[in-house]
Amino acid sequence: MCENGVNTGQMKMAVAMVDDSLALAQQWLEQLHRLADQGRRSLTSTELAQVTVMLGEAREKLETAVEQLGVVENDDVTVERL
Repeated sequence: MCENGVNTGQMKMAVAMVDDSLALAQQWLEQLHRLADQGRRSLTSTELAQVTVMLGEAREKLETAVEQLGVVENDDVTVERL
């Protein structure tokens, strides 16, 4: 549905696609983190673990953004059907 000039359905679908991509990258990084840890590469392992956490935080932000799609921030906006 289009609310305030934004097609919220398409926006949600696009955000979901980005979230899926980040989830996949997060899984790969977790595997690399474990491999680096097993290979006794602690500095690399630590950095990869931190990136994994950051991706988790980014995914949480995406979830919050989707939840806020229905919130109208600017009451001055009007939609006119042609």
